[in-house]
Amino acid sequence: MTGTESAVVIAREIRPIVQVWGGKFMTSPELAAAEREAGLNQRALYFRGRSAVLGDPSPAVVAQLFGIFPRWLFDFALPPAIEAIDAAGAVRAYSAASAAWSRAHLAEVPEAARLAELLTRLIDAADASGLALFAGWQAADRPEDDLARLGHALTVFREYRGGLHFATLRAVGLTVGEAVVADPEGGRARLLRTAWTPEAADELIARAEAKPDLRERWRRAEELTDERIGELLEETLDKDQRRELRELLGKLDGAVLP
Repeated sequence: MTGTESAVVIAREIRPIVQVWGGKFMTSPELAAAEREAGLNQRALYFRGRSAVLGDPSPAVVAQLFGIFPRWLFDFALPPAIEAIDAAGAVRAYSAASAAWSRAHLAEVPEAARLAELLTRLIDAADASGLALFAGWQAADRPEDDLARLGHALTVFREYRGGLHFATLRAVGLTVGEAVVADPEGGRARLLRTAWTPEAADELIARAEAKPDLRERWRRAEELTDERIGELLEETLDKDQRRELRELLGKLDGAVLP
């Protein structure tokens, strides 16, 4: 096995860990509490705070950045949130919620400071061109304490992988919605969980299934994303550090507190 192949294997293995733990706080009680404190409706700070690193993009633009949700949700949630809290305040509130979640749930993670350091090295080394949300968070202020730094790094690295994956989906001719249909862990149930109406979900599924190579395209996009993440791993971390990253990320499932 070559060094590149090894890095791609690690990229593939850490993908579900990064996706899950990089997004946990986005649906957390800590984020909900921050929304209430800011006087925002449920889930509004997720949309406003996550996108506010880019200033005040319109609901139409944020809908494209996030990809998976239907457009009507942004038209409903974002305008009152933008009126209620400015961009800098939204980023601070979103980041504070991430830090609160991290301190509450990551206290038992082994070598949290080291894992945060490795992830931050990857974030700093990554090319952000064409990846708007990641570019904004790559340049954002970072917390100082170890647990908050780890939660922040997990989320920002997730933004990087997500941005790359959106790019590879377009390269193989799929929209994000079509990819959700093709994903064995996605499908109609996931569309309904992300605010699609049953009628709109069925229309999207019909369009996606009309592509005879839908799932092959989706698999190719996943492979391309893993290859690009593998390149970043190989260029930034040596073999021992890549192995260490995989081992430390692998310990998250058993260490994160409920």
